[in-house]
Amino acid sequence: MGCASCSSFQTSSLLLPRITSSRISFPAQLRIPKSGRLNLVKYNLVLRKAFEFDENVSLNGFPTTPNKVFMQEAIGAEYGEGFETFRPDGPLKVDVEFLNDRLQEGFLQRVRYAMKPDEAYGLVFSWDNVVADTRALKLNAWKQLAYELGKEIPENGDVQRLMVCAGSDHVLKKFLLWDESESEVERLKFRFSQLYYGNLLELKEPMEGLKEWLDAVSTSRIPCAVVSSLDRRYIVEALRKMGLEKYFQAIVTEEDGMESIAHRFLSAAVKLDRKPSKCVVFEDDPRGVTAAHNCTMMAVALIGAHPAYDLVQADLAVAGFNELSVINLRRLFANKGSAFMDLQKQIVEKSPPKRKLTTDTIF
Repeated sequence: MGCASCSSFQTSSLLLPRITSSRISFPAQLRIPKSGRLNLVKYNLVLRKAFEFDENVSLNGFPTTPNKVFMQEAIGAEYGEGFETFRPDGPLKVDVEFLNDRLQEGFLQRVRYAMKPDEAYGLVFSWDNVVADTRALKLNAWKQLAYELGKEIPENGDVQRLMVCAGSDHVLKKFLLWDESESEVERLKFRFSQLYYGNLLELKEPMEGLKEWLDAVSTSRIPCAVVSSLDRRYIVEALRKMGLEKYFQAIVTEEDGMESIAHRFLSAAVKLDRKPSKCVVFEDDPRGVTAAHNCTMMAVALIGAHPAYDLVQADLAVAGFNELSVINLRRLFANKGSAFMDLQKQIVEKSPPKRKLTTDTIF
């Protein structure tokens, strides 16, 4: 993997203090640039000016802005690349290998993890269809939008399944076949975002079995993070209403300015103060599984939004959280290693020839 070489540090505490808040806090040498977030802010301002969106529109006190509710994001870290930041002595690449090296456990941590090995892991949960059933939320938002316009959406189940996975532009033009002008399409996308966030704030139940699973990992003192491309205030409020806020020590959202799925996973690892190679990602999408592996993380896939045969790359695929136990996490790492299943040649050591004993007959 194309990574910047760096000197090893003995303890992660010298670089990254343990983070318990939802906001990421980097030391100076690991500061992540905010350019991605700034570009998105500029994009939102342009849309509001161009299409005369009302900036004062809010949902239960939460202001809404045009947002990529679903836009296919880059997987990221295909070659182990991560963030690039700048410091007085020049640019610094914070990639997968860099984080695995700098987040090494210190002596006291190693002693603790030897006694309680489960605490060495970090769990990263994707928001969509892992923490919350966002498929139902998105489909309901499309139905509400169609009702407001006096139109209908296709009743075909396969079409509806594709609608909740495709981008809003594609849905409007290819699935719903609503022939609208560009300005009207942007207005409909904005209205769809409002409806989706409104449904999100009414969500009260997480995915089946998730709360029991979080109770189990919390008992084992395993830190957890949730990642999403949505606004932080909506995610925090939704977690509070579902009674899950106490389980997550870190939250990665749109405000963190991550440019890909893999970057969000790496950001979560930093917030949890865990090496990426010690993290387990819970995903429902094959792209998320690939991003996890690009970050040297393990991947547990939930079958549902995608069939099992699309998730064969995952290290473990389950139908629900009820099938999991903490022992599954240990087994994921028990035989870890790229060469574990490679054929090995047995080395047969040749023993040295035995010396012949002779009797000296000369007196």
